[in-house]
Amino acid sequence: MILFDGLQEALVGTSDVWHPDGSKVQRAVYSGEKMVQVFMNQGMNEGEAIEWIAFNVEGAYVGEATPIVFWD
Repeated sequence: MILFDGLQEALVGTSDVWHPDGSKVQRAVYSGEKMVQVFMNQGMNEGEAIEWIAFNVEGAYVGEATPIVFWD
């Protein structure tokens, strides 16, 4: 499972993703809203945090175990 550095406060759980061949990969699940708060606590404003997440987090593919971001 891949975890994002510095975003432990936004980690809300895990999800098993099953493949057609019967294998599964466990993926970390992060709250988008909590991620915004983490980045705002680091000095970004809300718009900057949302843009950072969209481009650098949601837009990053690091393999089949890429973490999931959901907006609750």
